Amino acid sequence: MNPLLSRFKRFYVSLPVLLFVSLLGCASGPKQEGTGEYIDDSVITAKVKAAILKESSLNPAEINVETFKGIVQLSGFVRDPADASKAVAIARNVNGVKSVKNDLRMK
Repeated sequence: MNPLLSRFKRFYVSLPVLLFVSLLGCASGPKQEGTGEYIDDSVITAKVKAAILKESSLNPAEINVETFKGIVQLSGFVRDPADASKAVAIARNVNGVKSVKNDLRMK
């Protein structure tokens, strides 16, 4: 058998295996986001921050927003429980948010 032909066969057999392994690196797990999920979560975080910024009664500099797999976590400080409820309601109304964890504290 021709050695060059043997090399080509090995290459074409190993190519699908390499592609499969590289795709597994982009897959998500229970504690790790995939590439697409990370981008989606970044967009959700930006939308929630922008919506909070539009609300004049809230201080966006004191509210932190983090998103993991569509679950938004709000942390930081607000003046009263009504402001915390308002921030949670704003976050829930953003497209793509699955749920909101409220870790906001009163000053």
